[in-house]
Amino acid sequence: MRQKIVAGNWKMNKTFQEGKALTSELVGMINDEVRGNVKVILCVPFPYLDTVRSLVGQSSRISVGAQNCSEHASGAYTGEVAASMLKSIEIPSVIIGHSERRQYFAEAGVLLAKKVDIALANGLTPIYCCGEPLEVRERNEHETLVRKQVEESLFHLSAEAIQQVVIAYEPVWAIGTGKTATAQQAQDMHAVIRQHLAGKYGKTVAETITILYGGSVNAGNANELFACPDVDGGLVGGASLKSREFTDIIKAMKA
Repeated sequence: MRQKIVAGNWKMNKTFQEGKALTSELVGMINDEVRGNVKVILCVPFPYLDTVRSLVGQSSRISVGAQNCSEHASGAYTGEVAASMLKSIEIPSVIIGHSERRQYFAEAGVLLAKKVDIALANGLTPIYCCGEPLEVRERNEHETLVRKQVEESLFHLSAEAIQQVVIAYEPVWAIGTGKTATAQQAQDMHAVIRQHLAGKYGKTVAETITILYGGSVNAGNANELFACPDVDGGLVGGASLKSREFTDIIKAMKA
């Protein structure tokens, strides 16, 4: 059975004090209200990782993830954070290739493959993001683009390694815009990704890989999105900054 995951991406939001308060609220609400087998990941800014990990404590349901890592193991790369550094403070997962990293920092293909590799080499779970901007969808080229993104950064992996990766499909036109893909649009694209994985690695391997939907998930649409057979959870942006709404989104994941 595929792992059901709801990950919250705080992006560059919250002061240290606000982040601590939000974490404490979430830990209390999630422990009190969430049932089933859903895993929660809080992907927080680098300066907060160790503190949030401490606040989460020994919870078997909640873990902490980083929002990025360097493709380099170490060296003179001022401002970068190595995967080994994340491992050394017991951070188990990291977002790779978020659409904002692609858009604002020109991250793509070969670079992201290197980041996936170094995350895996350090025992981290990469949450690999892929997805199309509006103009690509309007040209009906979204399936081709997403297949290419998956191929470029993941298809060099062995069958064993690919099963350690979580994929997040992000329709870029639905991030921070208030627009959301319909449940059918989300399901269709998740199925395309899973079928592409099956073509490379076989159906048995493809069926083990968790694929998350990331595109303005909120408490109002989570139930419908998470009911789709190939949607295994969500990568949640703005709504993850609100403890009540994020908890309600997690509760919509029937695992």
